Amino acid sequence: MNKDDHHHQHPPPSMEEEEQMQELRLKASELLLREEWHDSVQVYTQFITLCRSHIEKHPPPLCNSPHLTKIQRSLCLGLSNRAEAHFRLRDPDKALRDCNQALEIEPTHYKSLLGKGRILFALNRYSAALLCFKSALLEDPQSNETLNGYIEKCKKLESLSRTGAFDLTDWVLNGFRGKTPELAEYVGAVKIKRSEELSGRGLFATKNMDAGTLVLVTRAIATERCILSNEEEDSAENAQLVMWKSFIDQVSDSAAKCTWIRRLISTLSPGDDEASLEIPETELFKRELTEECGESEPDLSSDDLLNILDVNSLVEDSVSAKVLGKNSDYYGVGLWVLASFINHSCIPNSRRLHVGDYVMVHLSKDVKAGEELTFSYFDVLLPLEKRKEMSQTWGFSCHCRRCRFEEGFWADKQELKEIEMMGLGKGKGMVDFGGVIFRIEEAMKRWNVRGREKGYLRASFWGVYEDGYASVKRWGRRIPASDVVVESVAEAVGSDERLLKVLMRDMTNKSGVLEIERAMKLGKGVYGKVVKKKSLRSLIGVEIQEQKVY
Repeated sequence: MNKDDHHHQHPPPSMEEEEQMQELRLKASELLLREEWHDSVQVYTQFITLCRSHIEKHPPPLCNSPHLTKIQRSLCLGLSNRAEAHFRLRDPDKALRDCNQALEIEPTHYKSLLGKGRILFALNRYSAALLCFKSALLEDPQSNETLNGYIEKCKKLESLSRTGAFDLTDWVLNGFRGKTPELAEYVGAVKIKRSEELSGRGLFATKNMDAGTLVLVTRAIATERCILSNEEEDSAENAQLVMWKSFIDQVSDSAAKCTWIRRLISTLSPGDDEASLEIPETELFKRELTEECGESEPDLSSDDLLNILDVNSLVEDSVSAKVLGKNSDYYGVGLWVLASFINHSCIPNSRRLHVGDYVMVHLSKDVKAGEELTFSYFDVLLPLEKRKEMSQTWGFSCHCRRCRFEEGFWADKQELKEIEMMGLGKGKGMVDFGGVIFRIEEAMKRWNVRGREKGYLRASFWGVYEDGYASVKRWGRRIPASDVVVESVAEAVGSDERLLKVLMRDMTNKSGVLEIERAMKLGKGVYGKVVKKKSLRSLIGVEIQEQKVY
């Protein structure tokens, strides 16, 4: 084929087509610069359609010409720019599709490589993003400052998603000021299985792990937050309703735009027929390992979505959660899919740290391989009847070992009910807490309550012990030392900030290695190992000499 034949097979656009393309290109570019994303998508779509129409009428030659036609280059850039607008509209599926189509036209197109890398990075697919950034750097070495920043972040976050070696020390020591730490999604030694003891499906440990071990880091599909301080009850309720509606809209929008998110949400329980639900593999939740989704993804009706959110959303003011770096009056709700598989228990072994839009799940006490991980959805340092009331507001009944034990134990123990009325009723200023603690402890001796079960009952009367150790003077050795009770309760229901507070208050006159070790272990259970020794000392207020106790 000679040169003249080549040109005959590729007639340029007509004057009218050329003018129309130029007009659309300029209008779309202006809208993109003005960050009018919806409108820019519409105009770029018209431009892309016009380019494709011309190419269909005049297909490229089947020769080995290394040169793209002007129309092909324009189409490539139009797809790349529309991908940017889709990305800004939080529509990753369409953004990736446009980038891939642009790269089919020109595999080394810098802007498309950079755009695809940024989309994959936002989706926590660090290895795939890294390849894009490296390819872009080869095409434009002059942009090494921007790209090297992305490349280093990809390497760091890919390592974190693989190892779980997170460290929040500097941020914590800085009083949670400054930029929130950059986190990656991580799935540790856990898997989803049928829950024999509790209900439905649950998350289980696949190896022995000690308190503080990080088992999961995941980013929310969506979150919604507000400050409820100084609000009247009705106003606060209205604020929560507005927040909930906005949250539902966010999740619905994300599910509509991203097939991977839709697939994840569809694994969750809508609240009934648990036995028929499949057991998803944990690999599904490792975004780094997933490929781009195809078109044949599960449908998710509005009713299904509402039921799923009602059952699986987590609130950030839960007693099993610590929201780091936020106002104490702050209230939030979010959907963290894999964390939603963790069931409630009144003897929980896990806690959550909320950092930005991420939730970090760590163990609050030691667990063994095969043991189910559990949260407390409500305050478990309460008596049985109060816990029953709380569980009913959540729409379930708890049948954990502690509840089963207490159901049978309280049935014929009228004295326990009298003690509860004495110690946990109104008029605390008139209560002799030392006397109530003494009665509880003596009753447990008579009834031969031992070991873990003693911790269960002490946890149920924690309010008495907490107030008692703040005020008891004359009872002395007639009641157990506070550290003994704290250790007993922590072994039964896991670490809790209130346990740590009592322990630290009574450590003022103690500074031995044993006491420090006990405080640091409890602190690890509350904050996790992502908070290292120095910042943990700062959080729990321990002035410790440089001793190897952590």
